[in-house]
Amino acid sequence: MVAGDRAGAGAASTMRFALHVLRGRWFMFFASILIMAAAGGTYIFGIYSKAIKTSLGYDQQTLNTLSFFKDAGANVGVLPGLINEVTPPWVVLACGAGMNLVGYLMIYLSITGRTARPPVWLMCLYIAIGSNSQSFANTGALVTAVKNFPEDRGVVLGLLKGFVGLSGAIFTQLYATIYGTDNDGADLVLLMAWLPAAISLIFIPTIRFLPRSAAAGAASRARERKAFFLFLYASIVLAVYLLVMTFVDEEVTNFPKAGYYVTAAVLLLLIFLPIVIVVKEELRTYLDPLAAPAATTTTGVILTITVDEKNKNPPSSAPLNEAVVDNSSPSPAWYQDVFRPPARGQDYTILQALFSVDMLVLFVATICGIGGTLTAVDNMGQIGQSLGYPQRAVTTFVALLSIWNYAGRVVAGFASEYVLARHKVPRPLALTVVLLLACVGHALIAFGVRNGLYAASVILGFCFGAQWPLLFAIISEVFGLKYYSTLYNFGAVASPVGSYILNVRIAGRMYDDEARRQGQAGGDLTCIGVRCFRESFLIITGVTLLGALVSLVLAWRTRKFYRGDLYGQFREVGVAGAAAAAAGGGNKVHEQASSSGSGGLSDSDTRDTSETAVHGGDRQGLKN
Repeated sequence: MVAGDRAGAGAASTMRFALHVLRGRWFMFFASILIMAAAGGTYIFGIYSKAIKTSLGYDQQTLNTLSFFKDAGANVGVLPGLINEVTPPWVVLACGAGMNLVGYLMIYLSITGRTARPPVWLMCLYIAIGSNSQSFANTGALVTAVKNFPEDRGVVLGLLKGFVGLSGAIFTQLYATIYGTDNDGADLVLLMAWLPAAISLIFIPTIRFLPRSAAAGAASRARERKAFFLFLYASIVLAVYLLVMTFVDEEVTNFPKAGYYVTAAVLLLLIFLPIVIVVKEELRTYLDPLAAPAATTTTGVILTITVDEKNKNPPSSAPLNEAVVDNSSPSPAWYQDVFRPPARGQDYTILQALFSVDMLVLFVATICGIGGTLTAVDNMGQIGQSLGYPQRAVTTFVALLSIWNYAGRVVAGFASEYVLARHKVPRPLALTVVLLLACVGHALIAFGVRNGLYAASVILGFCFGAQWPLLFAIISEVFGLKYYSTLYNFGAVASPVGSYILNVRIAGRMYDDEARRQGQAGGDLTCIGVRCFRESFLIITGVTLLGALVSLVLAWRTRKFYRGDLYGQFREVGVAGAAAAAAGGGNKVHEQASSSGSGGLSDSDTRDTSETAVHGGDRQGLKN
């Protein structure tokens, strides 16, 4: 009987721990990784673009117009940003899943002839709807993760955006396993339609605001940083595996079908490997009540801080390096709100951020930089065809772009965080270095260097990926986290603007002009030779160099800001909470967390909350 009781108690304890894991911050981060790993279907347009061009009879400029609407849908995320300001993240993710399924499914039905041939504007609408689901996934999962780990935002952005970069290579491997390598890409669109939607719907309940407890100290933050490095190592193993399989697929012409099943099983095992890290970290929080997440609401985070009655003022959220701007002058309110923003690092309103010089400079640099690299990514299929590479090699280029896209995002996130913490190097300066490197990749395409497209795929994939975490980290640091959901998506709008100018108006038009000069006729214009993209990529090289100079201006403007203590406000709140927990007495004052860390709660959002140690006996049992 005693043994049976012990077994029952052990099973109940295990069940409670399992529920603790599923409700924890680290499982939420793992779920965000899986959502991001399925949200990068827009980056493999080069594989299925040939099927669209052939089946619907498009010329290159029309195809590039379609890719522009793809980029616009993927990056114009103002709507999900605004929705996320007033609803829980699950609403944003559910909307994105529905849009992904509808958009890509209609594209699949169109290019396979299962529906009447749609006009160009309708195809543009389909791909805009399907790709816009990516911005919904980014907003729902990534923004929530950044708010849950505000002191490690560069690392979090690098990891999550890195998995978005890897998603292209993941899709190509699963596609090869299910449909084979000789498919024209039409079935890939069907895979893109259902898989990301299914993953978002499965993990919707886990994505929510779960920040660190106010009582967690420096030791807890150090352990979290180590955990992020474990996630990094797991992602590196996955990236190396995908890189090896990419070259195996190209070199081995008769790879057996059973071999694809084995490689796909290993791929899925590596994708789910971080769950081991999750269980380890959640076990620590289960055994340590002070490390448990703080109380939350559907719109933000509430911290319960015990302080002395005589000291009810919350910790200052102003950065230590800049004085707070005095807005007590008698100027009109709208004038103060828009044209007299707070100091850098504090919470800007949406209009204050959009009308600031820093945002304008960053927007121009992004147009030049991401617009150019995105043109190379979208045209990789036609670039490889024009330079005489076989279709198998084109698939390799797209996979290389995806893998090095991941590398750029991870390296930019971790490296920029390291040099910022150790040497106070402004993050915009890292953006300048990335744009200068991208000029080399554009030049390799422009001059058609023999076998140079392999190197160009590596360089441009790395630079394309590296720009995203830098862009989003700069926005969060300069303009605060209160309206980050919206400002994050406004920053991404620069990408389709650059894509339209450089991809549609320059690269697409010049390609078609050269195809006509070569004597091509009909709707399916195919250009062969170096001249197809030479002039356009020389222009893109010059524009990218201009973007590097503009980002250097931003680095100069923010040099004093980045020499200060950017994240001191979060440590102040943590120290106050730890002191309160140690004191164990006094009056409880329910104060809202710094809006930069919690999503900007108003005073009316605060409510009574108390922290209690739960499942104490179960935790002791797990210790034993």
